[in-house]
Amino acid sequence: MQSVVCLIGAFIAAAVFRPGSCVETVIGLYGETIEVPCNDGTNKPDGLIFTKWKYVKDDGSPGDLLVKQAQKDEATVSATDGYKSRVSIAANSSLLIARGSLADQRVFTCMVVSLTNLDEYSVEVKVHKKPSAPVIKNNAKELENGKLTQLGECVVENANPPADLIWKKNNQTLVDDGKTIIISSTITKDKITGLSSTSSRLQYTARKEDVESQFTCTAKHVMGPDQVSEPEIFPIHYPTEKVSLQVVSQSPIREGDDVTLKCQADGNPPPTSFNFNIKGKKVTVTDKDVYTLTGVTRADSGIYKCSLLDNDVMESTQFVTVSFLDVSLTPTGKVLKKFGENLIVSLDKNASSEAKVTWTKDNRKLDKLPDFSRLTYSDAGLYVCDVSIEGIKRSLSFELIVEGIPKITSLTKHRSSDGKHKVLTCEAEGSPKPDVQWSVNGTNEKMSYDNGKATYKLTVVPSKNLTVSCLVTNKLGEDTKEISVFSQKNKDGTEQAKVIVGIVVGLLVAAALVGLIYWIYIKKTRQGSWKTGEKEAGTSEESKKLEENNHKPDV
Repeated sequence: MQSVVCLIGAFIAAAVFRPGSCVETVIGLYGETIEVPCNDGTNKPDGLIFTKWKYVKDDGSPGDLLVKQAQKDEATVSATDGYKSRVSIAANSSLLIARGSLADQRVFTCMVVSLTNLDEYSVEVKVHKKPSAPVIKNNAKELENGKLTQLGECVVENANPPADLIWKKNNQTLVDDGKTIIISSTITKDKITGLSSTSSRLQYTARKEDVESQFTCTAKHVMGPDQVSEPEIFPIHYPTEKVSLQVVSQSPIREGDDVTLKCQADGNPPPTSFNFNIKGKKVTVTDKDVYTLTGVTRADSGIYKCSLLDNDVMESTQFVTVSFLDVSLTPTGKVLKKFGENLIVSLDKNASSEAKVTWTKDNRKLDKLPDFSRLTYSDAGLYVCDVSIEGIKRSLSFELIVEGIPKITSLTKHRSSDGKHKVLTCEAEGSPKPDVQWSVNGTNEKMSYDNGKATYKLTVVPSKNLTVSCLVTNKLGEDTKEISVFSQKNKDGTEQAKVIVGIVVGLLVAAALVGLIYWIYIKKTRQGSWKTGEKEAGTSEESKKLEENNHKPDV
């Protein structure tokens, strides 16, 4: 088999077939000009007289179409039927048939006459037409799970030869099994045009999984390519197999909240009315699937259920927990205590779950609440207790005030950095904050107070020795302390006297040391005179000289 495709201007000859005989086959397009070749263009032998085209009529008798004399440019049309206005001859002697139709599907013969021979070449013409796009119509309104139902009818029109139709689900071809899938096709021809229309009916047994399945119809034709219909999705009806209850509320649920219960079923179409079991009480709702509990309390915690109206066995259960937190703190507000007293703090809590407790003092987090068995001034402050569970937080507080009679803890003095002044420092404890009174006037007076501790500083320049007192007072009492302060002048004289006394003492010690050395020396000398006379005589002389010296008057 051989295939040839020719396109010349507006003239289309699709394919030429030689089925093993002298009769060729040419494919023409419906509505287009059909070109019927004469011996593939090899048709002008030497001594050509004329070329003639003829055809086989519907009744089987021969009929002439046209004759082209070799010496003439124009052909003579001899046809008297519908071909009279539709036929012509090409330069290569091909027969041209305008506005091709199915009526042109017949055998045409080209006769070539020359001085020496007469040749005939027969060609069978086939006319093809591409079908219209496939359309699915007469769709089922819904499919029922497990039931064989006619899904729809796929139709393509005006084709030659007839188109083949293929049903697909999600791009997978459906095959007729005679039970769950049945496909039946019919072909009809138009009485006027002779074109064929193909319809295919699909009966399908739907399943629950087909809810989102897409069904299409594909038209296959020799003119190609395949044409596919728009996808169709069909509602699938199936009974409820499962009921589910949802709690549609912000989590966690707290006292005072509104709680919505939503009942859902997996049937299609879904049920629109349900029975709600509200802690043992049956409540029926129609045309909706929700039930709302308003302003719930901890007493509303418990088991809730929902079920179908006609089937109480098919139900769903949810446990609803209403969170709550009760907290009490003793003491609260302002708490006034005396220094050294004790304070008992009591925190009671009742919650739906384990509560977390944190303490802060003056906005600083504490690891734990301090021991208040013996209060000090540093214990004073604002204590805040935060108690929380998920979604709920309570804050309670008390302000502890510790008061006490002021007490001076130290009174000291030191020289200023320039050495010209005395700085007195008086440190005291007490609350409310003590006031200070100095017994002398001074300059650069400073004061600080923190956690019951007060520090007072005074700079003085005493002109004489003084006893300075520091008096601290508050509404509860007072305390005083004294310190001696020497003037700078007296202190300098005292220092000079100390230097003179030191010098005198040093001289006396030196004289005593010289006398001791000399005494030792005389003693050794006398011991030697007992042994020699010379030494004794010398010793006597020395003794006299020494005695004379001792009797000389002091200068």
